[in-house]
Amino acid sequence: MTEAKVGDIGNALFSELLITDQMARARLSRVLPKGMELSHFAVLNLLAHAQEERSPAQLARAFHVTRGAMTNTLAKLEWAGYIHIRPDWDDARRKFVALSPAGRRARDAALTALTPLISEMVETVGTDRARTVLPVLRALRKVLDSG
Repeated sequence: MTEAKVGDIGNALFSELLITDQMARARLSRVLPKGMELSHFAVLNLLAHAQEERSPAQLARAFHVTRGAMTNTLAKLEWAGYIHIRPDWDDARRKFVALSPAGRRARDAALTALTPLISEMVETVGTDRARTVLPVLRALRKVLDSG
């Protein structure tokens, strides 16, 4: 395949990914519980799956955002009572973030609100087609994550 054709395919692929990302975020944000942002849900969901504390720096790396952006998100989650932030007892410069019981309930409520919309989208596209595209998306994510 010529370099021009590969470029055309790449441009079309990333154009679709960016548009799809924007539209998905807008649709998902509309069904989240009042006051919750998609970034809030993502952090709560990671902490629920991890089942252990994480530092703000670890969370920032996990989401590929700046420490400042993560600090802002964590401040909002702490204000809402969804997380607990404590100092590292061995190094006062570091902090650790844990999911609170209220945060687990908020994450569960958000997941309950998101699941029907996500299921509807997958059913509309078709589960076989969705399953087929997953390896390609995972491969792209790994390429992007490595560079």
